[in-house]
Amino acid sequence: MAIIKKSELKSMKEQQLKERLNDLKKELIKINAQVAMGTVPENPGRVREVKKTVARINTLLNQQKETKEIKEKPIKNKIKEEKKKE
Repeated sequence: MAIIKKSELKSMKEQQLKERLNDLKKELIKINAQVAMGTVPENPGRVREVKKTVARINTLLNQQKETKEIKEKPIKNKIKEEKKKE
């Protein structure tokens, strides 16, 4: 599994990001199991790459969540103001 570039992550939709996040977490669990058993992972540098990519995906998901909330707030406030005027 190749690590995704930042620009590719930004172009992905939320569902795709979540699927990719699950895949990377599974891969990280496998690598950590190898380390716990005392064997050397096939590619030790991969651990760092996977962790960074997981962090990037989490950051993007949080940013998307925040932008949705910001977009929804003015709508909710307008509805409340309209009800007060009535």
